[in-house]
Amino acid sequence: MLSAEHPDVNVIDARRNLGFAGGNNLALRRVFAQDGSRVRQVLLLNPDTEVVGDAIPKLVRYLEEHPDVAVVGPRLRYPDGTVQSSRRRFPTPGVFFWESTPLEWRWSHNPWVRHYRCLDLPDDQEQTVDWLVGAALMVRRSAIERAGLLDAGFVMYSEELEWQQRLRACGRIVYLPAAEIIHHEGRSSAQVPIRRLITFHQSRLRYARLYYGDRLATVLRAFLIAAYGAELFIEGGKWLMGHRRDLRRQRITGYLAFLGELVRG
Repeated sequence: MLSAEHPDVNVIDARRNLGFAGGNNLALRRVFAQDGSRVRQVLLLNPDTEVVGDAIPKLVRYLEEHPDVAVVGPRLRYPDGTVQSSRRRFPTPGVFFWESTPLEWRWSHNPWVRHYRCLDLPDDQEQTVDWLVGAALMVRRSAIERAGLLDAGFVMYSEELEWQQRLRACGRIVYLPAAEIIHHEGRSSAQVPIRRLITFHQSRLRYARLYYGDRLATVLRAFLIAAYGAELFIEGGKWLMGHRRDLRRQRITGYLAFLGELVRG
């Protein structure tokens, strides 16, 4: 369909799903090899996005006018117009124990969330941040050549965090709310929620091991087994009590699959 209806688009058939990092790396290598030095910036844009107005030209102009910037990203909005949290500080070890775990489900507005997600800063002001959610990133080519491509060891999740940790050594990372993009967050991963959970924590364990060492990764893995084991116990109890058994059965199956992945490492 793309080749037929949009012949100006360069379609690359990867033959298989390489994941977010692997797919973008394939495109980046192709573009850099074919277009040589003509490419000064590249845009990583998720398929579940809608560009608002002239957001992309604004991002391009910003990089051209600020040579000290390596990455610039827009303000993301949900389809209903509300602002999506996209600014981040680099995670401390404690972040791994609450983000997307049962702890966050039970205390979602804790102070660590506000700090990590920059909720203490206004979302309508341009600002330098540690890193940005990877749904839409305009990146300077020279920074990529210095920092390297994305780490394809991450299938999905945490790859943009790890990449921007390297890119930040090449220049500032800037949040530009004057450019806006609508992000239908999670449309793909929502189709397979347990796979999303498994992939998220696999990526987090990999990141923890890379940046904090095997000891933290081992403790985090043990915590996840205990936390989701407790959730499995709770869901089993509710099933025995006859409470919404179809839902409980789905969750029990999912938690067993997730725990099996963790136990197998």
